[in-house]
Amino acid sequence: MVDKQFGSAGSEVVFEEYLEGQELSFLSFVDGYTVKSLVPAQDHKQIFDNDQGPNTGGMGCYAPTPIASEKLVQEVHRTILQPTIDGMRKERMPFKGLLFTGIMLTKDGPKVLEYNVRFGDPETQTLLPLMDGDLAEVMLACTNRYLDTVDVKCKNGSCVTVVAAAGGYPGSYKKGDPITIDAEAYEAEDTNIFHAGTSLDSGTLATAGGRVLAATAVAPDLETALSKAYNTMSKIHFEGIYYRKDIAHRALSHYSLSASSHEGPEVPLTYASAGVSIDAGTELVNRIKPLAASTRQFGTKSSIGGFGGQVDLAAAGYEQSPIISSGVDGVGTKSRLAIRMNKHDTIGIDLVAMVANDILTEGAEPLWLMDTMNMHRLDVETGVSIVAGVADGCIQANCNLAGGETAELGDIIKEDHYILDASCSGALRKGRKPLPWKDDMERGDVLLGLTSSGPHSNGYSLIHKIIERSHLAFSSPAPWDPSTSVGLSLLTPTKIYVRALLPLFEKDLVKGAAHITGGGLVENLPRILPRGLQAEVEATSWDVPAVFRWLKREGNVEKEEMAR
Repeated sequence: MVDKQFGSAGSEVVFEEYLEGQELSFLSFVDGYTVKSLVPAQDHKQIFDNDQGPNTGGMGCYAPTPIASEKLVQEVHRTILQPTIDGMRKERMPFKGLLFTGIMLTKDGPKVLEYNVRFGDPETQTLLPLMDGDLAEVMLACTNRYLDTVDVKCKNGSCVTVVAAAGGYPGSYKKGDPITIDAEAYEAEDTNIFHAGTSLDSGTLATAGGRVLAATAVAPDLETALSKAYNTMSKIHFEGIYYRKDIAHRALSHYSLSASSHEGPEVPLTYASAGVSIDAGTELVNRIKPLAASTRQFGTKSSIGGFGGQVDLAAAGYEQSPIISSGVDGVGTKSRLAIRMNKHDTIGIDLVAMVANDILTEGAEPLWLMDTMNMHRLDVETGVSIVAGVADGCIQANCNLAGGETAELGDIIKEDHYILDASCSGALRKGRKPLPWKDDMERGDVLLGLTSSGPHSNGYSLIHKIIERSHLAFSSPAPWDPSTSVGLSLLTPTKIYVRALLPLFEKDLVKGAAHITGGGLVENLPRILPRGLQAEVEATSWDVPAVFRWLKREGNVEKEEMAR
């Protein structure tokens, strides 16, 4: 930078995350919508054997690689390549052509090192000889946007490329040295010599660049391809010639390990490679500790990060042994909507509401809550948002977030998805009888309904179907409330009734309470009524919220089904 060796490009320093791991090169055909890749290849960047010395433009390459399992290739396509192309199109910069993506396999999964809008060197020399089909047909499909109708396949076997460099490369090197190539080099079957830094002056072939020539060979297996490529390289001569003698050494080590163990691992296994990030779990715990602490009540003796949570009932004001009430529930497919909207800060309120409202119907005061958050892969920011909502809900319910469990279940839960559940425990003071008081209920008692905030956390599988049928996007203005979007309106948190009802319970003004969740009025009200007594509900005595009217009309839902 001081000597301005790189001109204006050297006037800034960019700090990037330091990544460790093996590299893979993905060469992909793109038509703006569809992405189809050749088999991944592995380049050798450093100049000397055993990956020593400064980086180069590439000293050799081979394909396919034993670490590029079908599962890994699918993951790179799903999480990197397809989102890249979709993102460019959405930004009105659709890409069509050849995309080179450099990938590093880190302990946290595949990460992007670089993009190029061309095929790389020496990857192109390695992969095109393996391609099974008409390159021109595939390229036309890219330009005319029908790549999804064309097969992009590679032949069975291996291909190896070895690069010959001029002495001194990647530093200063000499040019103009004569090159001779033995005649046998051109006679070898399935072998090619690619020219890079060469020139032809008066019929004499000479060096003209740092990387001068490359020898490429195709064979049924890697060892044979390596032998053929190095045999061809031995037929090329010029002063100061240098080439690495260990191309594909990682693959050879892998095959050697597999042969000795009969079941060798594809790559060194870590928790992260198994889909579990311990570091992310630790960070999540540290981030959510203050959120849980903000819900602390008298008598609680718990801290996030411990093995459980306890409540000293005497310190909480229950000097005599109380009745403990507990419940467990989840948020169902409402979480799908939070994921679609990438808005996770209210779904935790729903989670608290579903369990706190349940035990409230027994007359119990919620005291503490334990949650479970199962994810495909732990995303710290998403986790913090979810727990922030749980903490908010606990404050509304006057209960303590005593602890919880977080698990990564990549083989069970879909990418970017999660499942939430919680248990809530509460108590009734000594001498108080749990609700419902069925023996005290009689003809003429008054049935009161407390308004909801919307669909709460039930019926979302049906709601998703109705939205899908209506061809509405979740980002579209809500037909029932144009001031907000479909998604945001449907994410309105479930109402928590603790503060509204507990004072009434304390005054013995309520004989029973039903939490209207799955099954609706027709299934939940009968649960609290004694035999021989039924509820008479005047359905025209309140205004049905606009969202329910729209869902009924748009989904052509029968009245009986809506009541559920």
